[in-house]
Amino acid sequence: MKVLVIGKGGREHALCWKLKQSPRVTAVYCAPGNAGTALDVQNVAIEPHDLRGLAQFARREGIGLTVVGPEEPLTKGLVDFFQKEGLRIFGPRRDAAELEGSKVFSKDLMRQAGIPTADYRVFRGAPDAEHYVLSREVALVIRSRGRSTIRNTIHCRTAAEALDAVDRILDPREMMGPGVQVEIEDRGARKAYSSIAEAREAVLSCPVGLVVKADGLAAGKGVYVCGNLRQALDAIDQIMVRRIYGQAGDRLLIEERLDGRETSVLALTDGRTIIPLASSQDYKRALDGDEGPNTGGMGAFSPTPMVTPELMEEVEREILVPIVHALKRARRPFRGVLYAGLMLTNQGPKVLEFNVRFGDPETQVILMRLKSDLLDALEAVVDERLDSTELEWDPRPSVTVVMAAEGYPGHYERNRVIQNLAAADAMKDVKVFHAGTKLRPDPEPGRDPRVVSDGGRVLNVTALGDDLEAARDRAYKAVAAIRFPGGIYRRDVAEGIAPPAGS
Repeated sequence: MKVLVIGKGGREHALCWKLKQSPRVTAVYCAPGNAGTALDVQNVAIEPHDLRGLAQFARREGIGLTVVGPEEPLTKGLVDFFQKEGLRIFGPRRDAAELEGSKVFSKDLMRQAGIPTADYRVFRGAPDAEHYVLSREVALVIRSRGRSTIRNTIHCRTAAEALDAVDRILDPREMMGPGVQVEIEDRGARKAYSSIAEAREAVLSCPVGLVVKADGLAAGKGVYVCGNLRQALDAIDQIMVRRIYGQAGDRLLIEERLDGRETSVLALTDGRTIIPLASSQDYKRALDGDEGPNTGGMGAFSPTPMVTPELMEEVEREILVPIVHALKRARRPFRGVLYAGLMLTNQGPKVLEFNVRFGDPETQVILMRLKSDLLDALEAVVDERLDSTELEWDPRPSVTVVMAAEGYPGHYERNRVIQNLAAADAMKDVKVFHAGTKLRPDPEPGRDPRVVSDGGRVLNVTALGDDLEAARDRAYKAVAAIRFPGGIYRRDVAEGIAPPAGS
């Protein structure tokens, strides 16, 4: 069988690498692929949004199965298009992929199905969203100091009331003489301000636990975890006023922030049977110690001790089964990979988000441990016979460390030459999956093309080990062997993780 993988990141390289190991596979193609897939399989210069071009290639080459990596072509209806053309493809149809394509749809479906998740509100305009944020309880005491017509003490229940009191006290028309100040008391601490701007900023710095999300796909960047009112207002401004995510910001959600430990569970489902994959845990923050901005993921390991067999059963019973059934009742049957991003709270696991494809970089550590034939499993999903499938796992843990371009997730430079990749890849139980790379012709005639950086997350250095510490040590030794000018990476991936109970 010939197989086509759609996408160009580390997840797609891992899928190509694993599918190539199947004894039934004669050729693997990747569209458009990267430098790593060019070395392992055959790249095809077709972009994931070119539905017709991909289908024509699949038909011309006799592709037996197409596997979709990224979420965007799924939400654009690539699976529907292939199926109408009589082509076999792995992934959910467009209506089922809305589970990731619209956070509003996802939250509404969870509410209907009784799936535990954070409370939320949906907004179609910035003024209503801002009004909701400013209606949050702050319990501030505002006092006038100096000669003002405003009464001396105002007890403010909400941020909007506190801002109004500040504006009135420091309004020059309300002052009876110079030296008027506003004093803000917050939980016993008092501070005086003579500037409206400073006093308003003091009110907006009040802590609040909110998460602001763009409704549509935003390349993983449309989620803002807000620690105070100012951050929430700024998030609304970015999404709905500046429109930095385009149509993805036509609606936004504001959720209550959940506290706990974050993890994820991936599962294969054909709409009737659900088979969870090996557990994993990734690192979203850019810097060590979970500091810095959110990213698409700076590393991962598998398995995670947080997901015990008991917890996996609970997640399957309370989350995975209800969402699959809810989609079926809505006449949107789901076949593919279901990704549940979870927060493990004191009240049990709650859903942060659903994705409708393999995670990245979770896929890299999961497939590193998969001993079964991936092609067999994916075909069982497509043919709705997953109930006859069992997956076998390597008991050894795996770790992946993401090497990113300096400046990521902000501005970064491309076209940095990366060297010594072959030496790292040759290490025992190590695989370097390429994410943001491409091949560039060497200026010296007769020499092989050079591998250069072509994205924010550039390499996923992945390793197996007899235990987590051994896998971690092996991955970081491979990282150290790679010469990548300007490359950055976290140094604490899988550090200090206790082994699972009973191991």
